[in-house]
Amino acid sequence: MKIDHIAIAVNNVEEAAKQYQQALGVEKVVFETVESEGVKLAILKLENGRIELMEPTRDDSPIKKFLEKKGEGLHHMALATNDIEQEYQRMERCGVQFLGKIRAGSEGTKITFIHPKSLRGVLAELCSH
Repeated sequence: MKIDHIAIAVNNVEEAAKQYQQALGVEKVVFETVESEGVKLAILKLENGRIELMEPTRDDSPIKKFLEKKGEGLHHMALATNDIEQEYQRMERCGVQFLGKIRAGSEGTKITFIHPKSLRGVLAELCSH
C-alpha cells in the first residue's frame, strides 16, 4: 500500500488550484466533476502522488457539510492498493469500519472510505486504479 493522494476541501476549486499550482510549481492541473460524490476536483499531479482539491457541487455533498462544519482544509488521505477487494476483506477482518461499499471514483478508480474511528480520527480512502 502507498499514499495515493491528499484531498483538501475548498470553497472555490479554480482559485485554490491557481494558488496551489503557483506555490508548488505544478504545470498542469486536471479538472474533473464526480457527479456520484457531488464534487468538482482539481488534480495536481506531483512526482510521488497527487493533491486533489474538492469543491462541492450539490447541497447534499459530504464536502459541503465538511466545509460548513470545519472550513477549508485537509479532508482525507487516500491509500492505493493493487487489490481493493482483497484489502477491504482483510481490513474488515481486523475490525476496520468502512463508510459504504466499494464504488467507482475519479479517473476510473475503485474506492471506499475507512471510518475515521478506525484510524484515530483520520478519514482515509482506499483506492485501486
